[in-house]
Amino acid sequence: MQDPDRQRIVVGIDGSEGSLVALRVAATEARLRGVPLEVLCAWHPGMSGSLPGFGVGTPVADALDELSTALTATLEAEGLGAGGDLTVTATVVAAHAAESLIDASENAALVVVGSRGHGGFAGMILGSVSQHVTTHARCPVMIVPLSTP
Repeated sequence: MQDPDRQRIVVGIDGSEGSLVALRVAATEARLRGVPLEVLCAWHPGMSGSLPGFGVGTPVADALDELSTALTATLEAEGLGAGGDLTVTATVVAAHAAESLIDASENAALVVVGSRGHGGFAGMILGSVSQHVTTHARCPVMIVPLSTP
């Protein structure tokens, strides 16, 4: 029997192609399970001031608003906007991505992340966020490679 407090899937996205593939996989999984999808985009003010996948490069004060707008547009483009067949909650937070996803995992059935986002080195198999979430999440974690069909 499924824990009633763990009836949502959380996916972390940063605008990278890998995170968009993870979003698609998470949406499919949420539909199959009949549970809501929480899309989480975390931006830490200590970052370089931008998230290149979303084209955001503004002062910290405006970044969260711009990310929220970009996230809404991304969800619409992916067919996950309001009025769709899936309940989707989009959240933008000013925090470290890994820690935000770990916190969200507390009451989730599953956390989905791409194998690599915008940070790190191109030759790494796992990005730092996916590796940290896998190690510390409080629920199962699905890591989606970029090449997922």
